[in-house]
Order: sequence, then C-alpha cells, then structure tokens
Amino acid sequence: MSSALSRSQRLPPVSLLLVVAAAAWLCLVVVANHMGSMPGTMGLGPASFASVWVLMMAAMMLPSVAPFAALYTRTFGDDRVVRMVAFASGYLLVWSAAAIPAYGLAYLADRTTPGHETAAKVLAVAIFAACGIYQLTPLKDRCLAHCRSPLGFVFKFAAYQGRTRDLRVGLYHGAFCLGCCWALMILLIAFGLMNLAAMVVLAAVVLAEKTWRWGPGLAKALGVAALILAVLVIFRPGLAPGLDPTVAPEQMGGMQ
Repeated sequence: MSSALSRSQRLPPVSLLLVVAAAAWLCLVVVANHMGSMPGTMGLGPASFASVWVLMMAAMMLPSVAPFAALYTRTFGDDRVVRMVAFASGYLLVWSAAAIPAYGLAYLADRTTPGHETAAKVLAVAIFAACGIYQLTPLKDRCLAHCRSPLGFVFKFAAYQGRTRDLRVGLYHGAFCLGCCWALMILLIAFGLMNLAAMVVLAAVVLAEKTWRWGPGLAKALGVAALILAVLVIFRPGLAPGLDPTVAPEQMGGMQ
C-alpha cells in the first residue's frame, strides 16, 4: 500500500495526459504508414475520419493543456486521477465535435479539387487566408489570453459544484482552446491530414503559443506567414500538398 502511494506521489496525475498523448502519436505513425499520403478525407467515411481526428487531437493538444490540468486538479479536492480523467474527457469531447466541420471541409476538398487546379488553388488560398486573418483578430487574442492564464481559470471554476464539475471544466476550457487553435488545425487540410511533419510542427506551435513568453507575438507572426502563404500558393500549389488536384478519388481507396 505504501509503495503504491509512493509511486503515485512520484508520478503526478498529469503524466496520464502525456502518456495518452505519446500513445496517440505512436498510433498516428502506424496509421500514417498504413494509409500513406492522401488528400481530403483520405477516402475515410465520417465515422473513420472522426476516429482519426480524435486521435490527432489527443496527440497534438493534450501536451498543451497539461499545465492547466496539473494546476486545476492540484487545487480542488482529492482523487486527482479520477478528476484528471473527467477533465480530459470533457476537453477531448470539444475537439471531437470539431471533427464534424473538419470532415465537411475535407469532403469539400474531395469534391472540388481532384483534376481541377483552379479550384484547388482557391480552396488553398481560402484556408491559408482564413488562418492568417483569424490569428490577427481580437478574438484569437482573447482565447489565447485565457489559455495562457490558468490561474484565472482555476479561480473561476472554484464556484463549480456537483459530480460533473471536472467534466464541465474540461468542456469550458476545451471551448476556449478550440477558439484559440481552430485556425491552425484547418491547415491540416491544406498540408494533408496524415502529414506527420505538419502535425508535429503545429503541435509545437500550439504549445509555444500557450506557454512560451513570446507566445502572443508568435501567434501574430504565424498569422502574417499564413497570409503570405495564401499568396504564394497561387504560384506554388505544392505548398498545399493536401489539396493536390492530381490525386483522383479512385486512387485513394478508402476505409469506410
């Protein structure tokens, strides 16, 4: 009993999030190697796409929410492991819901870009421009400020009561996180959903925005960079490999 308690003290509950994130990354490597590079929905049906999307969000987003989760579960109540699981469940539920519009955008890419270079360019420009513009808006600043100020969140949640408190906290924090990062996530449609390099870079960007001293400045710089890409992709379509018009739907196969 004492040895189990000692291990629990050495291994904080927040490590659960990092273990889940690491496992999700390993699964993504396997999935990416199996599927290869495919544009749009990758030939996946809605349910399969949602499963892959949730796996991606667990890998990319859980490390960035770990500092807040550690502070929150350490502040109120006992059973930190149970509370961490409830919080993470609420958080991932929000990002799971984001699979619906993500699939819609990927489906649009499937239907408009194969064999149509102009349509592919238009969609690529729209994605990069939307990301760039949003990164420079006050709404992005507000959501990022919330994500960068975990102590303020903790005080707010002190008034939450009931057994579902931790789940609701996860939902609430996940909503602000989605508001902060959705524009970065849609870049995956342009770069390719199974583009592991793009996933790693975006995950690092999200973590830096939320935790690095110069995070807000980085967010602005990324906005400018995305706007520049919106112009360059007109002349260099290869900058958006996930919208490659030379890949026909029948070439993609599918996992329905």
